[in-house]
Amino acid sequence: MENTDTSVKIVVPPKQGAFKEWASDQKAFKGVPWGKAMMWIFLVSDTFVFSIFLISYMTVRFSTKVEWPNASEVFGLHVGHYNVPLLLIAIMTFILITSSGTMALAVKYGYEKNKKMCGWLMLATAVLGASFVGMQAFEWTKLIHEGVRPWENPFGAPQFGAIFFMVTGFHGTHVTIGVIFLFIMTWKTFRGHFDTGKRGYFTSQKSDYEAIEIMGLYWHFVDLVWVFIFAFFYLW
Repeated sequence: MENTDTSVKIVVPPKQGAFKEWASDQKAFKGVPWGKAMMWIFLVSDTFVFSIFLISYMTVRFSTKVEWPNASEVFGLHVGHYNVPLLLIAIMTFILITSSGTMALAVKYGYEKNKKMCGWLMLATAVLGASFVGMQAFEWTKLIHEGVRPWENPFGAPQFGAIFFMVTGFHGTHVTIGVIFLFIMTWKTFRGHFDTGKRGYFTSQKSDYEAIEIMGLYWHFVDLVWVFIFAFFYLW
């Protein structure tokens, strides 16, 4: 008897590996703006760099046989006849965390096309960031005046100066670069470049308020890194 079975067999293709799916760039990054994706890639790579620095700090601190400097003594600030531990550092941390809030509000008002509020909040973020850098320069000047060098330290372990100047200097460079771009983007906001889609300085791509969000990603990262530096250097 002739077989009349006409059912259709469905062939399920084998599942691709996770690496191949991400590498194909078909689903994972579909619809993601190019500038935002590049910023995330940069931040992930920068996370590894800061992680290596902090791991190096822990390695140096655990390996040295000389007593590690007391943070309350090294980073104390004289107010009148009193030495207030970590006063300057506490102010610097408060300033940077506050700047993260103003940056978040700037992103919010940017997407609402509120040019005036976005511009003023960007300016406030830039001023707070510049204040942080100025206070860090004062802290460095104070420590250098007291004899702290990358190769010697009157407060204890000589490795302290090298690791401190390297990590805080690298972070301070990030903040300084961020401040420069914040001032540039503040000017562009007030000029209405993000409303008209005027092309940027370093790219032929048109600018819009999405650039404020990308700047915000960088600035929040810088603030987050400072939380770890604060915990490792000043509280430990």
